[in-house]
Amino acid sequence: MGTITTKDGTEIFYKDWGTGQPIVFHHGWPLSADDWDNQLLFFLSQGYRVIAHDRRGHGRSTQTAVGNDMDTYAADVAELVAHLDLKDAIHVGHSTGGGEVVRYVAQYGARRVAKAAIISAIPPLMLQTPANSGGTPIEVFDGYRAALAANRAQFYLDVPMGPFYGFNRPGAKVIQGAINNWWRQGMIGGAKAHYDCIKVFSETDLTEDLKEIKVPVLVMHSEDDQIVPFSDAGPLSAKLLQNGTLKVYKDLPHGMPTTHADVINADLLAFLKA
Repeated sequence: MGTITTKDGTEIFYKDWGTGQPIVFHHGWPLSADDWDNQLLFFLSQGYRVIAHDRRGHGRSTQTAVGNDMDTYAADVAELVAHLDLKDAIHVGHSTGGGEVVRYVAQYGARRVAKAAIISAIPPLMLQTPANSGGTPIEVFDGYRAALAANRAQFYLDVPMGPFYGFNRPGAKVIQGAINNWWRQGMIGGAKAHYDCIKVFSETDLTEDLKEIKVPVLVMHSEDDQIVPFSDAGPLSAKLLQNGTLKVYKDLPHGMPTTHADVINADLLAFLKA
C-alpha cells in the first residue's frame, strides 16, 4: 500500500500487490479500493499484479473540495500509472469506475493499456436528455443529492440494502456484511466529493471517449441492474467501441462483482486470457 501526491496536492491512496501483468481496478461511487478485495485476491492468485486506488474524495484519499470531475479523475489515474510505470496494463472499472476507465483509456492509455473491462458501468451517458431519451430523469439524481445532504449515513444504508445489490428483489438472499461494508467505505469518504460525484456519474457524456478506444474492451452488464439501466448503458457502449464485446447477465444486480464474484471473476479471467 502507498500514496502519491498529484500535481494539485491531492494525496491518492493505492494498493499494489504482486508481480506480472498489471490489472488496475477502479471502484464505484461512493466506495473505495476495498470494494475490489475479492477480485484483488483472486487475480493475485492467478499471477497478476493487482492495483486499486481510492479516487480523490473517496476512501483514504484526500477529501477534496475541488477537482471532483471525470477529467481530473482520469488525470489522477494517469499520474498513478506513470508513478508505478505500468505497461501492458488491464483496466477494470465498476459503475462510476467504468466511466473513469473509459475516460482514462481514451485520453491517456494508447501506449500503456492492453485491454479494459467495464462492469455495470455508467457510459455512454446516464442522464435523460433530448438526445438520450432512454436515460434516467434528472429528478432521480436530485433525489440522491437531497438524501445525501439530509442524512448521508442513512442514505448509505438505504442504497446497499435496496437496489445496489438487488436485496429488494423477492427471494433475494441479503448479505448483511456487504451492506455494512458499503456503509463503512462510503462514510470514510468526503461528503462534498461524494455530492459532486453524483453530477459526474450522471451527466458525463462518454460517447466520444468510447469511439476513441482501440484496445479490446469487455462490457459486462445485467438486464436487472437497478442503478445503471441496462438498455441505456451496456449495449450502447459495446456498439460505440471499436473492439467491444458485450457480456449480458439476466438476473444479477448492479453490485454483481460482490454478490456474484465467482461468476464475474471467471468471465473476466477468460477475457484476459483470450
